[in-house]
Amino acid sequence: MAEVVVRRAERRDFPRLAELMHLYVVDFYRQPEPDPAVMDRLRELMLEGNEGIQLVAEADGDVVGFATIYFSWSTFTGERIGIMNDLYVVEPHRGSGAARALFTACREECRARGFTEMTWETAHDNHRAQRFYAKVGGRQEDWLVYSIEP
Repeated sequence: MAEVVVRRAERRDFPRLAELMHLYVVDFYRQPEPDPAVMDRLRELMLEGNEGIQLVAEADGDVVGFATIYFSWSTFTGERIGIMNDLYVVEPHRGSGAARALFTACREECRARGFTEMTWETAHDNHRAQRFYAKVGGRQEDWLVYSIEP
């Protein structure tokens, strides 16, 4: 496998990032396809870097994965936190170190911004991700996640 380089997403990455985000949402998590215009706006917002950022993993000049960190606050501590909302690597590059490189870069971004914590979620049946997160020192919390349409 090629060496993996992680960097901030740039506008030139948008076409490939759109493909990866589609694979992540529709193929991997089997969710309805989001409105492409809304996803374009999200990538633009992440490019600005005020509310969050996207990182990409590159191998042999191809973007093979991405991660998204949203910036938030903790009411428990009054401190800034990072929420790693997405971490996705295409199938041929899983096990190549790309996920670890993305995760490490997310953690470093949070540390550099003075955040006190980085949190994330994964699906109950995503056992591969759960093993990975345990391997990198993540701890499973006791909280349950709920959602509702407003």
